[in-house]
Amino acid sequence: MKTYLAIAFASVLCCSFVVADDGPRKKPNIVLLFIDDWAWNGSPVAMDDSLDNSRMPILQMPNVERLAREGMKFRNAYASPQCSPSRVCVQTGKSSPRSGFTVYMNDRGQDYFDAKGFPGFPVIPCVSDMTIDEDAVTIPEALKPLGYVSAHIGKWHMRGDPGEEGYVLHDGDTNNNPGNTLKANLKEGEEKPRRLPEGLNDPKLMFSVTEKAIGFMEEQVKAGKPFYLQISHYAMHAGQECLPATREKYANHPLVQAWYKRNNKQKDTVRLGDDPAVWFGMGEDLDGRIGAVLDRIKELGIEDNTYVVMVADNGYRHQELQVKPGLTQPHHGTKWWVWQGGIRVPMIVKGPGIAAGSSFTGNVVNYDFLPTFVDWAGGNPQQLKDIDGVSLAGYMAGEKPDDMFLNRNLYFHYPHYRNTMPHSAVVSGPYKLLHFYERPDVAMLFDLSTDTGEVHNVAAKHPVQHTHLYNAMMDYFQRVDARIPKLNPDYDPQVYQQGKEYLKRMTWGPFEGSRPLDEDEK
Repeated sequence: MKTYLAIAFASVLCCSFVVADDGPRKKPNIVLLFIDDWAWNGSPVAMDDSLDNSRMPILQMPNVERLAREGMKFRNAYASPQCSPSRVCVQTGKSSPRSGFTVYMNDRGQDYFDAKGFPGFPVIPCVSDMTIDEDAVTIPEALKPLGYVSAHIGKWHMRGDPGEEGYVLHDGDTNNNPGNTLKANLKEGEEKPRRLPEGLNDPKLMFSVTEKAIGFMEEQVKAGKPFYLQISHYAMHAGQECLPATREKYANHPLVQAWYKRNNKQKDTVRLGDDPAVWFGMGEDLDGRIGAVLDRIKELGIEDNTYVVMVADNGYRHQELQVKPGLTQPHHGTKWWVWQGGIRVPMIVKGPGIAAGSSFTGNVVNYDFLPTFVDWAGGNPQQLKDIDGVSLAGYMAGEKPDDMFLNRNLYFHYPHYRNTMPHSAVVSGPYKLLHFYERPDVAMLFDLSTDTGEVHNVAAKHPVQHTHLYNAMMDYFQRVDARIPKLNPDYDPQVYQQGKEYLKRMTWGPFEGSRPLDEDEK
């Protein structure tokens, strides 16, 4: 069914994605560097030049800084709160509530509700789709009729076969496991090492993934074909790994040495997962692989005709920020939550027509990529059906965004329990509405232009704006047939309070007025 639909859609594309005949035009190549679990402030590039904590101190990533110098950085880029739904958004141009793929787990055989997963909890959460919908048009399927060859290297994590989505080169149905090489290579009965082994030479598969990706670029340049290449790195996901020499460099840094002392750790005995030097080393090693791709693009003579997009799959909360005393976390929450810490991500783009050293402050989201790529490829993104994204190509080329774009609604939906509770959000211009299904009576609204940390709930001061956004969100959810949690008639407060992560839910759940700051925000 998927193959038939792809062929049918391709025939439509061949007819509808026609550009004016103004002579031969060389189609640009597109490279997407997709980084795993990387906070908005996880690089040395300040995503907001006015905020010291919008960048990561100590960490050296000269190639990411090079991308920012040569391209455009996006202050307000958004993604899903978890990696798998984010990847589906990128591939399909659909929001998570529309696609139905809202989390990697929660498939228990029901059609709608996950009634067995959390008995006694206040609401009954929803199940999630487990694969990309058969009728969804993916990036390679949209680009193929425009003459493109597509490859996906690295972490897939959407189940299914990337080849069935149009990728001619890929690593199969990969998840997090291959990238955790220290665990993946253990022999039976062995325990994961507490230190980096001296022989580690391909941490997080960064080097082999990059080598394979470069090989694909070389083949397409030789064949004279435009290409789409998605390099989905396993870094910076947990299971931290880096080259031992890179770790040694950061372990000897004065600020890391001081961190060891403050936390009663020793450089030579600190546990692998607790060592900030390994996380910093992982970032620098990743930057080297990004640089290898950028350098090869230049050497192949395609730099002036290649777009390079670097973005994270979801937000995060890197404790390594506290290595430098005095820096506080800029965002509330982390991955799995639709607070800013879970959905705001770093994003930088360079390519033809994009002004060097420029920045864009309007809200953009990961489901904008598909129509943007089609636009770059010479197609008509408005021919794409049932998507939520819009093309950013014009804005990257210097077009000034109008009020309709600046105030459009971006939707985020996590109708599940984890360390979270089921909740949703809509971002519109400077305003953000959150809705927690356990407490529908608590209206929540934030003005992100003055409160990036989401400390002050202003719903009581702006009831009209709250009502407008809430109604818009619920109307949209109904229109796209999003799954919505329901109140649990068998709710048992005692069972709920004894459940795992109850304190986290209460700490990061809904509130009226102003919330107390977390320790790393003070």
